[in-house]
Amino acid sequence: MPIPYGTYRYEIWRAGALAAVEEALIAPGYLRGERRTAEGANLHAVEATLAADGAIMRIALRYQRGMFKRDAVYEAVDETLRGSVSAVAGRNEVIVKLGRFRELDADLVICRALIIARTRARGQRRLTGRVAVIDPNTLVAASYKQTYSQVDDAGLRWRREARMGESETIELDADGRIARIRDEWGGEARLAKFAPAAPR
Repeated sequence: MPIPYGTYRYEIWRAGALAAVEEALIAPGYLRGERRTAEGANLHAVEATLAADGAIMRIALRYQRGMFKRDAVYEAVDETLRGSVSAVAGRNEVIVKLGRFRELDADLVICRALIIARTRARGQRRLTGRVAVIDPNTLVAASYKQTYSQVDDAGLRWRREARMGESETIELDADGRIARIRDEWGGEARLAKFAPAAPR
């Protein structure tokens, strides 16, 4: 189990105001998540198939703003992420290189939780390499060098350094769930609710 199975609700705060709500479900081999802006205008939705180690193998995404919609589907094939983005103007094929550990971030908190959980499971305190990042508005994937590094002995505080000098501090709870993310501009994502999956 990469992180505790169940449903997650995160509140995204910017400048002291609630900007968005992100809800996610993670279960064996499956992930679903969506982020909706506080006023309900924008929706970013994700559905993914996971390998046994938590790696994302296939992912379908949807962006919606009012009547405008955009969809994308990607699959991890060998060392690449291959897919297509469809919108009113047509369909575009996208191919990007995956990193050594085949990490993928669809701009949801749950995706960062998976990356950290997989890094910890390998016994690593640091991950530096390519991460396939999917833009939540265009749904276009690109490959960026990123660093995730553990900053405490307990492994509950991490720092993520993304492109163009962006960084954020990630705090985990004792069970490995992301409890809070803070970025350098004062933005914050907080775990507001977690419901564990019902036992089978």
